[in-house]
Amino acid sequence: VVPTVKQEGQTKVEPEPAKKPVKEKKVIKEIALIMTDEFADVPVYLKGRLAYDQINAVVQELNKAVVSKYKIMHQPLKSMSFAVRNLYQRFMEDETKDTKGEFFIVEADIKEFTLLKVDKRFHSIVNILRHCHRVREVRGSRLVRYVIC
Repeated sequence: VVPTVKQEGQTKVEPEPAKKPVKEKKVIKEIALIMTDEFADVPVYLKGRLAYDQINAVVQELNKAVVSKYKIMHQPLKSMSFAVRNLYQRFMEDETKDTKGEFFIVEADIKEFTLLKVDKRFHSIVNILRHCHRVREVRGSRLVRYVIC
């Protein structure tokens, strides 16, 4: 009896078990905190009586609102409750061709997800954020959209 010799190239290949595709994490863009040197460069007429830590506190609250909004936006529709689906519909109505693909919030989102009051002090902080190129305003259809830069 002669043992059979395997020829080169005849290796047994087992199919790899099908791996589930790794779900791509959707990165939500947030507003960067203001640095002290940037705050020092802001003109005095914009600052008023605002302090550095007050501005960064508002930035953190705005980031919470953005993250909350876009977590809802990235959910599948079937997993949403009725209230969340209504929020989703409002988010979709707020989006325009100018804000397509951008991360933005409106004043209704700020009121919904944070305890911030949208008052004169808030608007002066937004002006400082605009000056530091953290946000920009897109106006239209009776809404002011704060787009994250």
